Amino acid sequence: MLIIPVKDGENIDRALKRYKRKFDRTKTMKNLRNRKQFNKPSVENRAQIIKARYVQKLRTAEEQG
Repeated sequence: MLIIPVKDGENIDRALKRYKRKFDRTKTMKNLRNRKQFNKPSVENRAQIIKARYVQKLRTAEEQG
């Protein structure tokens, strides 16, 4: 549960912006989407390895390029 204290005289747009920022930082939507379906640990590990290879490939290309 996110609690955003609104100060007296504070603009509602600013409070809403603080709420959205806090919502993004807590990764609430990401957790909800991950819990929608079960992924086997082996599938998650494979995805992490593929992502790591991709990032490493980009970094080596940047160093050489």
